[in-house]
Amino acid sequence: MEHEGKALAADETDSHHHRTAGIASVHVRAFITWCAIFPLVALGMAAMAPFTQDWHPVLRTFVLTLVVVPLSVYQVVPRLLLAHSRLSNAARNRRLRRAARRSGHASRRSESTS
Repeated sequence: MEHEGKALAADETDSHHHRTAGIASVHVRAFITWCAIFPLVALGMAAMAPFTQDWHPVLRTFVLTLVVVPLSVYQVVPRLLLAHSRLSNAARNRRLRRAARRSGHASRRSESTS
């Protein structure tokens, strides 16, 4: 990604400390990743429990992560980030419309008193 000719990492800001629109902060991305991984790990552990009781814990963890990590990285996290982006854009658009209405009301009031 570039901003004013400079390539930015997803969690970097420009010289005015503004993050490029549409990019979630590193904290939001970490939370979204956790929201994807926690339920997958919980479900995976419950699904594996009946037939992996006798396995070494490291082997159980290895098999579980073989499934959870690719599923999270390629399927779940991108969809959650897309949903977050759409919700953030909708909220920003509502704020902009509200601000435009307020400034429109203020300019009409000042015109009527003149």
